Amino acid sequence: MRNLLNFLVRYNSLIIFLFLEGIAFYLISTRNSYHNSRIVNSVRSTTRGVEEKINNTKSYLSLHEINERLAAENIALRNNISKLVKKESSLFFSVDDSTHRQQYLHTSAEVIENSINRQRNFFTINKGDSQGIKVDMAVISANSVAGVIIGCSKDYSVAMSLLNPDFKLSARIKSNGYFGSLSWNGRDYKYAILSEIPQHVLVNVGDTIETTGYSAIFPEGVIVGTVSDYEKFGGDFYKITVLLMTDFKKLHFVDVIGNMKKTEQLELEKLFK
Repeated sequence: MRNLLNFLVRYNSLIIFLFLEGIAFYLISTRNSYHNSRIVNSVRSTTRGVEEKINNTKSYLSLHEINERLAAENIALRNNISKLVKKESSLFFSVDDSTHRQQYLHTSAEVIENSINRQRNFFTINKGDSQGIKVDMAVISANSVAGVIIGCSKDYSVAMSLLNPDFKLSARIKSNGYFGSLSWNGRDYKYAILSEIPQHVLVNVGDTIETTGYSAIFPEGVIVGTVSDYEKFGGDFYKITVLLMTDFKKLHFVDVIGNMKKTEQLELEKLFK
């Protein structure tokens, strides 16, 4: 009680000032229509600003859920390209691609670990054997090459990133169909090297590089990137620098693709090798 009295004595002038200011503010806002309207508009403007900030915060916090929903919708659209046949597993759908006459399995997944600065890079996704993921399935991001599955546990899988010198991809120049071998040289994560393209072939900066489908892992026509630069190498072939379409620093949601006819194709090919 003594502390309260001491506080009132010490700050009595300030308290009286604030009390009188409050009364004056009340009289101005209630007795004068102009000031009243200005105050009401100011309060409404402040309220709208606060509500906008709150809504923006809610929208930001819900981005993860929105991205997951978009990834699921992307898979559904991809699977409806031709003929959609639902299998026993609700996680995978088979798609008979009439354009390239191959049949694939598609599912979406989320990248939960990724590296880009090592000599050999890998990334981990949040699906595994129990969700139908198998070794040698292709991984793409926004219809561009990302990697290939090399190991699975019950609920997780590890993929070899395209940013790995051990990753070899059969790729071609879309404009003329000439194909070669694409790999990463261990330097810049934005670029890879396409080799084995003969020097008599017309190559232009900006040409699209895509998969050939010869490996039985990646479907035909998946985008790899565009020609950034090229030079003659070894007297007979070009050394083509490819600007990769996939931004591996932003790798988050991916699609996993399995070729249902891969085993049949590889077993037949073994007979003649």
